[in-house]
Amino acid sequence: MDQPIENSATQPAIRQGYMPKPRLAVSLLFLMNGFVTGSWAPKIPDFKERLDIGESVLGLLILMFGVGSLVLMPIAGGFIARLGSQRVVKVTAVILSPLLLLLTLVPNLWTAVPAMFLLGGFVGAMDVAMNANAVEVEKSMRRAIMSSCHAYWSLGGLIGSASGGVIMAHLGVLPHAVFVTVACLVVLALAWPMILADQPHPDAVKEKLRLPMTPLPWIIGIIALFSMVPEGTVLDWGALYLRNELGASVALSGFGFAAFSATMAVMRFAGDHVRDRFGAVLTLRVCTMTALVGLVMAGLAPNAVLAIIGFALAGIGISNMVPIAFSAAGNMPGLAPGIGLSVATFMGYSGMLFAPSLIGFVAEHTGFAIVFTSVPVLFIVVLLFSRHAVHADQQDGNPTANG
Repeated sequence: MDQPIENSATQPAIRQGYMPKPRLAVSLLFLMNGFVTGSWAPKIPDFKERLDIGESVLGLLILMFGVGSLVLMPIAGGFIARLGSQRVVKVTAVILSPLLLLLTLVPNLWTAVPAMFLLGGFVGAMDVAMNANAVEVEKSMRRAIMSSCHAYWSLGGLIGSASGGVIMAHLGVLPHAVFVTVACLVVLALAWPMILADQPHPDAVKEKLRLPMTPLPWIIGIIALFSMVPEGTVLDWGALYLRNELGASVALSGFGFAAFSATMAVMRFAGDHVRDRFGAVLTLRVCTMTALVGLVMAGLAPNAVLAIIGFALAGIGISNMVPIAFSAAGNMPGLAPGIGLSVATFMGYSGMLFAPSLIGFVAEHTGFAIVFTSVPVLFIVVLLFSRHAVHADQQDGNPTANG
């Protein structure tokens, strides 16, 4: 297995643009996880029609997706402390690969419930493990890579959502699920031998069982939460909004999240450089305002094309909000990195995976246009807490040398 890249002899290669194997591996893991998540988005309208359910019941199923994630994420965190992130990310990735296929094969609502629980659970568990591995790679390279890792997640979401509608329209729902499964296994096979072999942290197990008593981790957690609620809303309801309220076709409806993911991916690849130049606080504030304008535009759009443009603008804004929150969580003074990161990931992904289910109940009575216009209110809170993002500019107590 590749070991942490810590000696100075490796630094010239890194500066010349060479991507070390552990960084490539964790990038592929983010790509795979985003691909599964993005592939789920265009399946939602068909899933709703196949099971003959309304928005409220669909909201309950998406709730199970979120519950599964919230249940397995802390469990994954405990195993990471005991075994290291490498082992946990491998196991969770293997289990996640066929779960979208399983969800496609469920015959009724009752079998869909545990399938949704498992899909959400292992998306979340793998997410915690790959973020933990990214933090270890970041430390070994002594440079920020979190934004670019999340860029690969967005790129995976783009590929999954953009290809999903097209494949389902031409080949069918089941062939699409088989394609997703095979693609995940191929990506995982490429990453497998290169994943960074980090050391377990058994001393941190007891610390992770105690909630932090200082307010800073929770403030950063709120930033992550209110940044990811809109992201989850676009993921779970964007396609349905475009199709049912704006009259988009099956193929076009998948491009809402695709446009969102595309702009997020582009901006996240540039995110480490932008944050290095302007600082995390200013970057977060500009991104938050951009996201607010984009989502309001999508909610007020008279047609699908303008709504997709609004989603794309929102993607530009949201792109670096979450990586900044996670970097700040992992670099808070006087607090073990694992504690801050666990709070931020738990709160953030609860917003992405849990809150959209509640939005389904609201949308059934108000429509999704009002939802997408109202959700940006959360960004005002992010702006109020944005000064705490300054911790994202620190690595091991020193200013980050972003790359």
